[in-house]
Amino acid sequence: MAAAQRLVAKQGDTLDLLIWREAGLGPSELTRILDANPGLVDDGSILPLGAAVIIAATTAAADAANTRVLPLIQLWD
Repeated sequence: MAAAQRLVAKQGDTLDLLIWREAGLGPSELTRILDANPGLVDDGSILPLGAAVIIAATTAAADAANTRVLPLIQLWD
């Protein structure tokens, strides 16, 4: 099982921007993160500077399912 992460908001961060920039997570994870951080959205869509966001630990299978696989792009043959 992966360890929980603690992310800290910078000025002007929204939750989706913070989790994308710091953890590489997309919108499909928002519900899980909001469930782990009750009251987080009470302050509005922009997170307060220094707000802590906890990303709960997940199983290895769930982490593997969330990993994005990008195709290999070659500039020259």
